[in-house]
Amino acid sequence: MPRKSSDGADPLARRRVEKSLDAARTSACATSTKRRLVDYLASREPARITEDVWLEARAHLAPVSDSYLRALLQASQIPFDQPWAGVCQHTFEELEGSLREMLEVYLAAQAVGDRERARYVRRQVIAAKDRAKFAARNPRTSPEKRAAKEEMAQWMLVWLENPEVFPAWVEVRKRLQGPA
Repeated sequence: MPRKSSDGADPLARRRVEKSLDAARTSACATSTKRRLVDYLASREPARITEDVWLEARAHLAPVSDSYLRALLQASQIPFDQPWAGVCQHTFEELEGSLREMLEVYLAAQAVGDRERARYVRRQVIAAKDRAKFAARNPRTSPEKRAAKEEMAQWMLVWLENPEVFPAWVEVRKRLQGPA
């Protein structure tokens, strides 16, 4: 015979119901975040994801991580300004373009003394480097992709060590590596 609590309810049944409600709440929150973003974008109709749009969307959808917000916004196909786009690393061309754009933002931030923006740019590159290293260590990743992600991580390490040297370094590196 199942035990009953002081209010006469079966505690195991109560736990099962609470667990399913928690799962439903979690699912509803994810859907709700996407839905709220769709509604926000429909009302705002931005031509680009600029700093103002990024900050407003992040505040509107709070609490939301930058990576999740970026993924949702990328799905919208609206073009991004850097550094809000993050570092794209599907191909070496994308990575090089992203790092060059991040360099422009980084140098502009330094020129006007915007230390917070410069730190944000560096954090984006560090996070991308960490993702590349993680992919390179994944045993289910093909050897070709592993090698590519290791090389990409190296590119980002060079950028992090000395961003201003990166453009010249990457040109030499590409010449030495030959056609991909």
